[in-house]
Amino acid sequence: MSIQNMVVSIALLAALAWPPAWVDAATPDAGGPAEGSYVVLLDKPAQVIWGLGFEIQSDSIGSANKGLPDKVVAVPNNLVPEERARFYHDMLKGFRYCRLAMGLYLRGLDAEEKHVIERYPDQMKDLAEMQKESGIEGFEPEYWSPTPYWKSNDSYIKGTLKSFDDAFLGTFADALVQDVRYLEDHGLNVVQWGLQNEPVASTPYSSCVYSPDQYCRTFKAAAPKIKAAFPKVLIQATSWDGQGGKYGSVLQADPDALKYVDAWTWHRIGASSNQQIDEAAIFNANTHGRPVFNNEFEYLDNKTSDDRFVNTAQSILNWMVFVDSPTWFWLHALKPSYNAEASGYSLGFWRPQDDDDMTHFPTIQKGHWDYNPQNFNAIAGFLRHMPWDSRRINVREDQVRRSQRIMAYKTPEGKLTIVVTNRSKEPFTFHIDTGLDATFAGYRYTSSERDVPVGKAQGKVIAPTLVGQSIEFWAQE
Repeated sequence: MSIQNMVVSIALLAALAWPPAWVDAATPDAGGPAEGSYVVLLDKPAQVIWGLGFEIQSDSIGSANKGLPDKVVAVPNNLVPEERARFYHDMLKGFRYCRLAMGLYLRGLDAEEKHVIERYPDQMKDLAEMQKESGIEGFEPEYWSPTPYWKSNDSYIKGTLKSFDDAFLGTFADALVQDVRYLEDHGLNVVQWGLQNEPVASTPYSSCVYSPDQYCRTFKAAAPKIKAAFPKVLIQATSWDGQGGKYGSVLQADPDALKYVDAWTWHRIGASSNQQIDEAAIFNANTHGRPVFNNEFEYLDNKTSDDRFVNTAQSILNWMVFVDSPTWFWLHALKPSYNAEASGYSLGFWRPQDDDDMTHFPTIQKGHWDYNPQNFNAIAGFLRHMPWDSRRINVREDQVRRSQRIMAYKTPEGKLTIVVTNRSKEPFTFHIDTGLDATFAGYRYTSSERDVPVGKAQGKVIAPTLVGQSIEFWAQE
Protein backbone atom coordinates (compact mmCIF):
# COMPACT_ATOMS: atom_id res chain seq x y z
CA MET A 1 0.00 0.00 0.00
CA SER A 2 1.37 3.43 -0.94
CA ILE A 3 1.75 6.15 1.68
CA GLN A 4 -1.01 8.15 -0.07
CA ASN A 5 -3.42 5.21 -0.02
CA MET A 6 -2.56 4.51 3.60
CA VAL A 7 -3.46 8.09 4.55
CA VAL A 8 -6.78 7.84 2.70
CA SER A 9 -7.54 4.48 4.36
CA ILE A 10 -6.89 5.84 7.85
CA ALA A 11 -9.06 8.86 7.12
CA LEU A 12 -11.77 6.57 5.77
CA LEU A 13 -11.95 4.63 9.02
CA ALA A 14 -12.52 7.88 10.87
CA ALA A 15 -15.16 8.97 8.36
CA LEU A 16 -17.13 5.75 8.83
CA ALA A 17 -17.30 6.04 12.63
CA TRP A 18 -20.83 5.69 14.00
CA PRO A 19 -22.53 7.89 14.97
CA PRO A 20 -20.81 10.75 13.15
CA ALA A 21 -19.14 13.33 15.32
CA TRP A 22 -20.96 16.61 15.80
CA VAL A 23 -19.78 19.89 17.32
CA ASP A 24 -22.65 22.19 18.31
CA ALA A 25 -20.64 25.39 17.99
CA ALA A 26 -19.19 25.93 14.54
CA THR A 27 -15.41 25.91 14.56
CA PRO A 28 -14.37 29.48 13.71
CA ASP A 29 -12.14 30.04 10.73
CA ALA A 30 -8.75 31.38 11.64
CA GLY A 31 -8.32 35.14 11.64
CA GLY A 32 -9.07 37.62 8.89
CA PRO A 33 -11.83 40.18 8.33
CA ALA A 34 -15.53 39.31 8.29
CA GLU A 35 -15.60 39.45 4.51
CA GLY A 36 -14.39 37.45 1.55
CA SER A 37 -13.90 37.67 -2.22
CA TYR A 38 -15.46 35.31 -4.74
CA VAL A 39 -15.54 34.98 -8.53
CA VAL A 40 -18.24 33.04 -10.35
CA LEU A 41 -16.50 31.13 -13.15
CA LEU A 42 -19.18 31.23 -15.81
CA ASP A 43 -16.93 29.38 -18.26
CA LYS A 44 -16.52 26.44 -15.83
CA PRO A 45 -19.84 24.65 -15.45
CA ALA A 46 -20.01 21.57 -13.24
CA GLN A 47 -22.64 18.85 -12.63
CA VAL A 48 -26.37 18.97 -13.22
CA ILE A 49 -28.25 19.10 -9.91
CA TRP A 50 -31.30 16.86 -10.24
CA GLY A 51 -33.17 18.14 -7.18
CA LEU A 52 -33.64 17.07 -3.55
CA GLY A 53 -35.25 14.06 -1.88
CA PHE A 54 -37.13 13.22 1.31
CA GLU A 55 -38.52 10.14 3.03
CA ILE A 56 -42.15 9.56 4.01
CA GLN A 57 -43.45 7.79 7.13
CA SER A 58 -46.40 6.07 5.50
CA ASP A 59 -46.80 3.57 8.36
CA SER A 60 -46.02 3.37 12.06
CA ILE A 61 -42.79 2.92 13.98
CA GLY A 62 -42.42 2.79 17.74
CA SER A 63 -41.25 5.89 19.56
CA ALA A 64 -37.46 6.07 19.68
CA ASN A 65 -37.49 3.64 16.73
CA LYS A 66 -38.53 0.68 18.89
CA GLY A 67 -40.78 -1.85 17.18
CA LEU A 68 -43.52 -1.85 14.57
CA PRO A 69 -46.91 -1.02 16.14
CA ASP A 70 -50.05 -2.34 14.47
CA LYS A 71 -51.89 0.98 14.62
CA VAL A 72 -51.86 3.10 11.47
CA VAL A 73 -49.74 6.16 12.25
CA ALA A 74 -49.01 7.45 8.78
CA VAL A 75 -48.90 10.41 6.46
CA PRO A 76 -50.61 11.45 4.36
CA ASN A 77 -53.27 9.03 5.70
CA ASN A 78 -53.73 10.69 9.11
CA LEU A 79 -54.14 14.23 7.76
CA VAL A 80 -57.54 15.81 7.23
CA PRO A 81 -58.18 16.78 3.57
CA GLU A 82 -57.25 20.44 3.84
CA GLU A 83 -54.04 19.58 5.69
CA ARG A 84 -53.11 17.04 3.05
CA ALA A 85 -53.42 19.72 0.39
CA ARG A 86 -51.32 22.15 2.46
CA PHE A 87 -48.70 19.44 3.06
CA TYR A 88 -48.40 18.68 -0.65
CA HIS A 89 -48.22 22.31 -1.76
CA ASP A 90 -46.43 24.09 1.09
CA MET A 91 -43.85 21.53 2.21
CA LEU A 92 -43.28 19.02 -0.58
CA LYS A 93 -43.47 21.30 -3.62
CA GLY A 94 -40.00 21.47 -5.16
CA PHE A 95 -38.75 18.06 -4.02
CA ARG A 96 -38.01 15.59 -6.81
CA TYR A 97 -37.72 12.23 -5.04
CA CYS A 98 -39.41 10.37 -2.21
CA ARG A 99 -37.45 7.58 -0.51
CA LEU A 100 -39.81 4.70 0.31
CA ALA A 101 -38.79 2.38 3.15
CA MET A 102 -39.79 -1.09 1.93
CA GLY A 103 -40.48 -3.52 4.75
CA LEU A 104 -40.89 -0.62 7.17
CA TYR A 105 -43.19 2.20 6.06
CA LEU A 106 -44.58 -0.02 3.33
CA ARG A 107 -44.79 -3.44 4.97
CA GLY A 108 -48.08 -5.17 4.18
CA LEU A 109 -47.77 -8.82 3.14
CA ASP A 110 -49.33 -11.14 0.61
CA ALA A 111 -50.64 -14.52 1.77
CA GLU A 112 -47.25 -16.23 1.43
CA GLU A 113 -45.35 -13.28 2.97
CA LYS A 114 -43.17 -13.10 -0.15
CA HIS A 115 -44.18 -9.65 -1.38
CA VAL A 116 -44.62 -6.16 0.01
CA ILE A 117 -48.13 -4.77 -0.43
CA GLU A 118 -50.18 -2.07 1.30
CA ARG A 119 -50.96 -2.79 4.97
CA TYR A 120 -54.08 -0.66 5.34
CA PRO A 121 -56.80 0.41 2.89
CA ASP A 122 -55.83 3.12 0.41
CA GLN A 123 -52.17 3.26 1.43
CA MET A 124 -51.09 3.03 -2.20
CA LYS A 125 -53.79 5.47 -3.25
CA ASP A 126 -52.48 7.94 -0.65
CA LEU A 127 -48.92 7.67 -1.98
CA ALA A 128 -50.05 8.07 -5.58
CA GLU A 129 -52.06 11.14 -4.58
CA MET A 130 -49.01 12.60 -2.82
CA GLN A 131 -46.94 12.05 -5.96
CA LYS A 132 -49.47 13.78 -8.17
CA GLU A 133 -50.37 16.71 -5.93
CA SER A 134 -46.87 17.53 -4.72
CA GLY A 135 -45.37 17.26 -8.20
CA ILE A 136 -42.50 14.95 -7.25
CA GLU A 137 -41.08 12.92 -10.11
CA GLY A 138 -41.32 9.65 -8.23
CA PHE A 139 -40.08 7.21 -5.60
CA GLU A 140 -36.88 5.51 -4.52
CA PRO A 141 -37.94 2.19 -2.96
CA GLU A 142 -35.24 0.70 -0.77
CA TYR A 143 -35.48 -2.24 1.61
CA TRP A 144 -35.10 -1.83 5.33
CA SER A 145 -35.96 -5.53 5.33
CA PRO A 146 -37.22 -8.05 2.81
CA THR A 147 -40.49 -9.74 3.74
CA PRO A 148 -40.43 -12.47 6.44
CA TYR A 149 -40.61 -15.34 3.92
CA TRP A 150 -37.04 -14.59 2.85
CA LYS A 151 -35.59 -13.92 6.32
CA SER A 152 -33.60 -16.23 8.57
CA ASN A 153 -35.84 -15.39 11.54
CA ASP A 154 -39.17 -15.09 9.64
CA SER A 155 -39.44 -11.47 10.79
CA TYR A 156 -39.03 -7.96 9.46
CA ILE A 157 -36.96 -7.15 12.54
CA LYS A 158 -33.27 -8.16 12.58
CA GLY A 159 -32.00 -11.35 10.92
CA THR A 160 -30.55 -11.89 7.46
CA LEU A 161 -31.57 -13.86 4.36
CA LYS A 162 -32.32 -17.56 4.77
CA SER A 163 -29.82 -18.54 2.10
CA PHE A 164 -27.27 -17.09 -0.26
CA ASP A 165 -27.12 -19.92 -2.76
CA ASP A 166 -27.74 -19.05 -6.39
CA ALA A 167 -31.16 -20.66 -6.70
CA PHE A 168 -32.52 -18.89 -3.63
CA LEU A 169 -31.10 -15.52 -4.65
CA GLY A 170 -32.54 -15.87 -8.13
CA THR A 171 -36.03 -16.48 -6.76
CA PHE A 172 -35.58 -13.67 -4.25
CA ALA A 173 -34.57 -11.31 -7.05
CA ASP A 174 -37.74 -12.19 -8.96
CA ALA A 175 -39.77 -11.20 -5.89
CA LEU A 176 -37.99 -7.85 -5.70
CA VAL A 177 -38.87 -7.16 -9.32
CA GLN A 178 -42.49 -8.00 -8.55
CA ASP A 179 -42.46 -5.52 -5.63
CA VAL A 180 -41.43 -2.72 -7.99
CA ARG A 181 -44.08 -3.80 -10.46
CA TYR A 182 -46.67 -3.65 -7.66
CA LEU A 183 -45.68 -0.03 -6.95
CA GLU A 184 -45.91 0.97 -10.60
CA ASP A 185 -49.21 -0.89 -11.07
CA HIS A 186 -50.60 1.30 -8.27
CA GLY A 187 -49.52 4.55 -9.89
CA LEU A 188 -46.12 5.13 -8.27
CA ASN A 189 -43.35 6.18 -10.63
CA VAL A 190 -40.19 4.34 -9.55
CA VAL A 191 -37.09 6.34 -10.50
CA GLN A 192 -34.41 4.97 -8.16
CA TRP A 193 -33.94 1.64 -6.37
CA GLY A 194 -31.79 0.30 -3.52
CA LEU A 195 -31.21 -3.24 -2.28
CA GLN A 196 -30.76 -2.53 1.42
CA ASN A 197 -30.65 0.42 3.79
CA GLU A 198 -27.57 0.25 6.03
CA PRO A 199 -26.70 -3.43 5.55
CA VAL A 200 -24.56 -3.34 8.70
CA ALA A 201 -27.49 -2.51 11.00
CA SER A 202 -29.47 -4.93 13.21
CA THR A 203 -32.16 -2.75 14.75
CA PRO A 204 -35.35 -2.97 16.86
CA TYR A 205 -37.28 -1.99 13.73
CA SER A 206 -37.08 -3.44 10.21
CA SER A 207 -33.55 -4.40 9.19
CA CYS A 208 -31.53 -7.10 7.44
CA VAL A 209 -27.81 -7.65 7.96
CA TYR A 210 -25.51 -8.65 5.11
CA SER A 211 -21.78 -9.23 5.16
CA PRO A 212 -20.02 -7.38 2.35
CA ASP A 213 -19.73 -10.61 0.35
CA GLN A 214 -23.40 -11.48 0.95
CA TYR A 215 -24.43 -7.99 -0.11
CA CYS A 216 -22.43 -8.27 -3.32
CA ARG A 217 -23.81 -11.71 -4.19
CA THR A 218 -27.38 -10.57 -3.56
CA PHE A 219 -26.85 -7.34 -5.51
CA LYS A 220 -25.50 -9.35 -8.47
CA ALA A 221 -28.61 -11.50 -8.43
CA ALA A 222 -31.12 -8.64 -8.06
CA ALA A 223 -29.70 -5.62 -9.90
CA PRO A 224 -29.62 -7.19 -13.41
CA LYS A 225 -33.25 -8.26 -13.09
CA ILE A 226 -34.32 -4.82 -11.82
CA LYS A 227 -32.48 -3.15 -14.69
CA ALA A 228 -33.90 -5.54 -17.28
CA ALA A 229 -37.46 -4.98 -16.06
CA PHE A 230 -37.08 -1.22 -15.46
CA PRO A 231 -34.24 0.10 -17.67
CA LYS A 232 -34.67 3.75 -16.66
CA VAL A 233 -34.44 3.13 -12.90
CA LEU A 234 -31.23 4.38 -11.24
CA ILE A 235 -29.74 1.65 -9.04
CA GLN A 236 -27.81 3.01 -6.07
CA ALA A 237 -25.49 1.31 -3.58
CA THR A 238 -24.65 0.96 -0.69
CA SER A 239 -26.77 3.31 1.46
CA TRP A 240 -24.04 3.25 4.05
CA ASP A 241 -20.42 3.63 3.00
CA GLY A 242 -20.85 4.51 -0.66
CA GLN A 243 -17.92 3.29 -2.70
CA GLY A 244 -15.48 3.81 0.13
CA GLY A 245 -15.89 1.12 2.78
CA LYS A 246 -16.12 -2.65 2.92
CA TYR A 247 -19.40 -2.93 1.01
CA GLY A 248 -18.45 -0.53 -1.75
CA SER A 249 -14.99 -2.07 -2.09
CA VAL A 250 -16.43 -5.54 -2.71
CA LEU A 251 -18.73 -4.16 -5.42
CA GLN A 252 -15.83 -2.33 -7.05
CA ALA A 253 -13.77 -5.49 -7.14
CA ASP A 254 -16.49 -7.45 -8.96
CA PRO A 255 -17.03 -6.28 -12.57
CA ASP A 256 -20.34 -8.14 -12.84
CA ALA A 257 -21.68 -6.20 -9.85
CA LEU A 258 -20.04 -2.87 -10.61
CA LYS A 259 -21.65 -2.51 -14.04
CA TYR A 260 -25.09 -2.28 -12.38
CA VAL A 261 -24.13 0.43 -9.88
CA ASP A 262 -25.51 3.70 -11.26
CA ALA A 263 -24.64 5.81 -8.17
CA TRP A 264 -22.87 5.50 -4.83
CA THR A 265 -24.82 6.48 -1.70
CA TRP A 266 -23.46 7.41 1.71
CA HIS A 267 -25.04 7.97 5.12
CA ARG A 268 -23.20 10.82 6.83
CA ILE A 269 -26.12 11.35 9.19
CA GLY A 270 -26.08 14.59 11.18
CA ALA A 271 -22.44 15.16 10.33
CA SER A 272 -20.78 18.56 10.32
CA SER A 273 -20.73 20.08 6.85
CA ASN A 274 -16.98 20.50 7.36
CA GLN A 275 -16.61 16.81 6.58
CA GLN A 276 -17.17 17.24 2.84
CA ILE A 277 -14.38 19.84 2.79
CA ASP A 278 -11.86 18.06 4.99
CA GLU A 279 -12.47 14.56 3.59
CA ALA A 280 -13.31 15.35 -0.03
CA ALA A 281 -10.59 12.95 -1.20
CA ILE A 282 -12.45 10.05 0.42
CA PHE A 283 -15.83 10.84 -1.09
CA ASN A 284 -14.31 11.42 -4.53
CA ALA A 285 -12.09 8.33 -4.61
CA ASN A 286 -12.79 5.23 -6.71
CA THR A 287 -16.13 6.39 -8.09
CA HIS A 288 -15.66 4.66 -11.47
CA GLY A 289 -17.43 7.63 -13.02
CA ARG A 290 -20.60 7.19 -10.98
CA PRO A 291 -22.21 10.10 -9.11
CA VAL A 292 -21.92 10.12 -5.33
CA PHE A 293 -24.54 11.46 -2.93
CA ASN A 294 -25.87 11.35 0.62
CA ASN A 295 -29.35 9.77 0.66
CA GLU A 296 -30.18 10.21 4.34
CA PHE A 297 -29.57 13.14 6.69
CA GLU A 298 -31.02 13.91 10.12
CA TYR A 299 -29.86 14.54 13.70
CA LEU A 300 -29.92 11.36 15.76
CA ASP A 301 -29.82 12.99 19.20
CA ASN A 302 -33.22 14.68 18.71
CA LYS A 303 -31.81 18.19 18.92
CA THR A 304 -32.16 21.15 16.63
CA SER A 305 -30.41 24.50 16.86
CA ASP A 306 -29.67 27.63 14.85
CA ASP A 307 -26.16 26.31 14.25
CA ARG A 308 -27.57 23.07 12.87
CA PHE A 309 -30.04 25.02 10.75
CA VAL A 310 -27.12 26.50 8.79
CA ASN A 311 -25.14 23.26 8.96
CA THR A 312 -27.95 21.44 7.12
CA ALA A 313 -27.91 23.96 4.29
CA GLN A 314 -24.12 23.77 4.17
CA SER A 315 -24.29 19.98 4.01
CA ILE A 316 -26.33 20.32 0.81
CA LEU A 317 -23.90 22.89 -0.62
CA ASN A 318 -20.76 21.03 0.34
CA TRP A 319 -21.87 17.67 -1.06
CA MET A 320 -22.59 19.46 -4.32
CA VAL A 321 -19.51 21.71 -4.39
CA PHE A 322 -16.83 19.33 -3.08
CA VAL A 323 -18.27 15.95 -4.15
CA ASP A 324 -20.20 16.99 -7.31
CA SER A 325 -23.33 15.36 -5.91
CA PRO A 326 -26.43 15.63 -8.11
CA THR A 327 -28.91 15.27 -5.23
CA TRP A 328 -29.22 15.08 -1.43
CA PHE A 329 -31.89 13.53 0.80
CA TRP A 330 -33.35 14.60 4.12
CA LEU A 331 -34.96 11.85 6.22
CA HIS A 332 -38.63 12.45 7.11
CA ALA A 333 -40.98 15.09 5.82
CA LEU A 334 -43.27 14.70 8.86
CA LYS A 335 -42.98 12.73 12.10
CA PRO A 336 -45.81 12.06 14.59
CA SER A 337 -46.11 14.37 17.57
CA TYR A 338 -45.43 11.63 20.12
CA ASN A 339 -42.35 9.98 18.59
CA ALA A 340 -39.31 10.76 20.74
CA GLU A 341 -37.03 11.13 17.72
CA ALA A 342 -39.33 13.55 15.87
CA SER A 343 -37.45 16.81 16.42
CA GLY A 344 -34.11 15.68 15.01
CA TYR A 345 -35.62 13.60 12.23
CA SER A 346 -38.35 15.76 10.72
CA LEU A 347 -39.13 18.79 8.64
CA GLY A 348 -42.45 19.03 10.50
CA PHE A 349 -44.81 17.34 12.96
CA TRP A 350 -48.34 15.96 12.68
CA ARG A 351 -50.74 14.93 15.43
CA PRO A 352 -52.28 11.47 14.95
CA GLN A 353 -55.87 10.90 16.04
CA ASP A 354 -54.80 8.91 19.11
CA ASP A 355 -52.57 11.67 20.54
CA ASP A 356 -54.62 13.36 23.27
CA ASP A 357 -51.67 14.92 25.08
CA MET A 358 -51.91 18.61 24.20
CA THR A 359 -49.06 19.56 26.54
CA HIS A 360 -46.71 19.02 23.60
CA PHE A 361 -47.27 20.86 20.33
CA PRO A 362 -50.39 22.52 21.76
CA THR A 363 -51.07 24.46 18.54
CA ILE A 364 -51.30 21.32 16.37
CA GLN A 365 -54.75 19.77 16.28
CA LYS A 366 -55.47 16.14 15.42
CA GLY A 367 -55.01 15.49 11.72
CA HIS A 368 -53.01 18.73 11.33
CA TRP A 369 -49.30 19.47 10.93
CA ASP A 370 -46.81 22.27 11.45
CA TYR A 371 -43.22 23.00 10.49
CA ASN A 372 -40.06 22.07 12.39
CA PRO A 373 -38.51 25.36 11.27
CA GLN A 374 -34.87 24.83 12.21
CA ASN A 375 -34.85 21.84 9.89
CA PHE A 376 -37.30 22.84 7.16
CA ASN A 377 -36.07 26.42 6.74
CA ALA A 378 -32.59 25.09 5.96
CA ILE A 379 -33.97 23.26 2.92
CA ALA A 380 -36.83 25.52 1.87
CA GLY A 381 -34.75 27.92 -0.22
CA PHE A 382 -33.43 25.12 -2.41
CA LEU A 383 -36.98 23.91 -3.02
CA ARG A 384 -38.13 27.40 -4.01
CA HIS A 385 -35.11 28.80 -5.85
CA MET A 386 -33.27 25.79 -7.32
CA PRO A 387 -35.33 24.19 -10.12
CA TRP A 388 -34.67 20.58 -11.07
CA ASP A 389 -31.73 20.10 -13.44
CA SER A 390 -30.03 23.36 -12.61
CA ARG A 391 -26.33 23.29 -13.48
CA ARG A 392 -23.74 24.16 -10.86
CA ILE A 393 -21.14 26.78 -11.80
CA ASN A 394 -17.73 26.74 -10.16
CA VAL A 395 -16.75 29.61 -7.86
CA ARG A 396 -13.20 30.74 -7.02
CA GLU A 397 -12.89 31.59 -3.32
CA ASP A 398 -10.14 33.69 -1.79
CA GLN A 399 -10.31 31.29 1.18
CA VAL A 400 -12.34 28.13 1.77
CA ARG A 401 -14.24 29.07 4.91
CA ARG A 402 -16.11 26.37 6.81
CA SER A 403 -18.72 28.69 8.30
CA GLN A 404 -19.34 30.86 5.23
CA ARG A 405 -20.15 28.82 2.15
CA ILE A 406 -21.13 29.63 -1.43
CA MET A 407 -22.57 27.81 -4.42
CA ALA A 408 -23.63 29.15 -7.82
CA TYR A 409 -25.84 27.54 -10.43
CA LYS A 410 -27.78 28.36 -13.55
CA THR A 411 -31.41 27.37 -13.81
CA PRO A 412 -32.54 25.42 -16.89
CA GLU A 413 -33.66 28.83 -18.27
CA GLY A 414 -30.11 30.12 -17.94
CA LYS A 415 -30.59 32.46 -14.95
CA LEU A 416 -27.75 32.62 -12.42
CA THR A 417 -28.46 32.09 -8.70
CA ILE A 418 -25.90 32.33 -5.90
CA VAL A 419 -26.47 30.69 -2.49
CA VAL A 420 -24.46 31.97 0.47
CA THR A 421 -24.47 30.90 4.13
CA ASN A 422 -23.16 32.33 7.38
CA ARG A 423 -22.91 29.82 10.24
CA SER A 424 -21.13 32.26 12.55
CA LYS A 425 -23.03 34.57 14.87
CA GLU A 426 -21.50 37.74 13.40
CA PRO A 427 -22.29 39.47 10.07
CA PHE A 428 -20.24 38.47 7.04
CA THR A 429 -19.96 40.19 3.64
CA PHE A 430 -19.53 38.24 0.40
CA HIS A 431 -17.91 40.32 -2.37
CA ILE A 432 -19.00 38.36 -5.45
CA ASP A 433 -17.92 38.98 -9.03
CA THR A 434 -20.88 37.41 -10.83
CA GLY A 435 -19.47 37.91 -14.32
CA LEU A 436 -22.79 39.43 -15.37
CA ASP A 437 -24.06 42.98 -15.55
CA ALA A 438 -27.44 41.98 -14.20
CA THR A 439 -29.95 42.58 -11.43
CA PHE A 440 -30.14 40.07 -8.59
CA ALA A 441 -32.95 39.79 -6.02
CA GLY A 442 -32.04 38.53 -2.55
CA TYR A 443 -34.07 36.27 -0.26
CA ARG A 444 -33.09 35.51 3.33
CA TYR A 445 -33.73 32.36 5.38
CA THR A 446 -33.19 32.06 9.12
CA SER A 447 -34.33 29.46 11.64
CA SER A 448 -37.51 31.50 12.17
CA GLU A 449 -38.15 33.10 8.74
CA ARG A 450 -38.37 31.93 5.13
CA ASP A 451 -37.93 33.75 1.83
CA VAL A 452 -37.71 37.26 3.24
CA PRO A 453 -36.84 39.78 0.47
CA VAL A 454 -33.64 41.65 1.32
CA GLY A 455 -33.43 43.96 -1.68
CA LYS A 456 -31.80 43.96 -5.07
CA ALA A 457 -28.24 44.31 -6.31
CA GLN A 458 -27.33 45.74 -9.71
CA GLY A 459 -24.08 45.29 -11.56
CA LYS A 460 -21.26 42.86 -12.11
CA VAL A 461 -20.18 42.76 -8.46
CA ILE A 462 -22.65 42.26 -5.62
CA ALA A 463 -21.83 42.37 -1.92
CA PRO A 464 -24.54 40.83 0.27
CA THR A 465 -23.93 41.07 4.01
CA LEU A 466 -25.43 38.11 5.83
CA VAL A 467 -26.52 38.41 9.42
CA GLY A 468 -25.36 35.67 11.76
CA GLN A 469 -26.73 32.17 11.23
CA SER A 470 -28.53 32.87 7.99
CA ILE A 471 -28.81 31.73 4.37
CA GLU A 472 -29.45 33.90 1.31
CA PHE A 473 -30.35 33.18 -2.30
CA TRP A 474 -29.44 35.88 -4.87
CA ALA A 475 -31.35 35.18 -8.07
CA GLN A 476 -30.82 36.87 -11.41
CA GLU A 477 -33.96 38.62 -12.56
